[in-house]
Amino acid sequence: MTRRFVNQLANGESVDEVFLVADKQLRANRQGNLYLHLELRDKSGSLGARLWNASEGLARTFEPGDFLQARGKIQVFQGALQVILSHIEPIDPTTISPEDFLPQTTQNVAKLTSRLRELLLGITNPHLRALVECFLIDDEFVRKFTTAPAGIKNHHAYHAGLLEHVVTLLTIADRISDLYPDVDRDLLMTGIFLHDIGKIDELSYDRAFGYTDEGQLIGHLVMGVEMLRDKVERTSDLTGEPFPPELLLRLKHMIVSHHGTLEFGSPKVPMTPEAIALHHLDNLDAKIHTVTREIRDDPCRDTSWTPYQPNLGRRIFKGTTNGHADSIIAED
Repeated sequence: MTRRFVNQLANGESVDEVFLVADKQLRANRQGNLYLHLELRDKSGSLGARLWNASEGLARTFEPGDFLQARGKIQVFQGALQVILSHIEPIDPTTISPEDFLPQTTQNVAKLTSRLRELLLGITNPHLRALVECFLIDDEFVRKFTTAPAGIKNHHAYHAGLLEHVVTLLTIADRISDLYPDVDRDLLMTGIFLHDIGKIDELSYDRAFGYTDEGQLIGHLVMGVEMLRDKVERTSDLTGEPFPPELLLRLKHMIVSHHGTLEFGSPKVPMTPEAIALHHLDNLDAKIHTVTREIRDDPCRDTSWTPYQPNLGRRIFKGTTNGHADSIIAED
């Protein structure tokens, strides 16, 4: 029997399917009774799940990254789908198809990778060109870069999401570079490529998406600077010259400042034209991706608005027709 994916489930339906456990928490209600609060997912999305009257023994039978046969009933809670479970059972991972459970980009990864190389090899500055070549000839780096998500739950949170995000940013920068002649195109293109490289090791993405120990303790900004420094030391093999110190400084600054503000994790705010451009392009792509995803994935198809989105600080207007051309954002 063909499985039903998360995006095919509807309020009031019964469900009996295998899901990947993305998160597990054993909690106590006001009366002190234990229950399991889970995040279950497949390649189409995720949903919350609750199993009342759980036990510590049951909770120890599985961990995030494991697979569960989950039986229960779908309901809408605070605008989002959740399942009230009546039965769960761990499943042998060798009996399932992994591609059913981790989300993938809908774009062709080979074409995205080819476009990445094309855009980067168009860089004319010899030191920056040598730097990107040092990354592109590193097969292990390329494998991770073309597989990693750009995030865990927010924008581009699927396999090859990082690649898709970076190629979009490079394409935008390539198209608008003539409009901003005072912005160094080669430096901006290189900074875009490098800004999230630390995520390939910050995140774990073989099964459930999560953070590695290094990612939790250090984070992708610092990790990205370390990866940059390692590759810079090898560029002289291609150019016969040391890498210019100020050019390296500007690249480091772009990595550590691209979140834009201190409260969003950047230890420094953008202070060069290229760093400012990177931040705003990065934010544009992330926000547009998030907004369009919320409209597309909203389980309440018959409403004009999405539920309140805490990460955006607003609800999103979906429109009164099936088209999204007139969609707008309303502040709460």
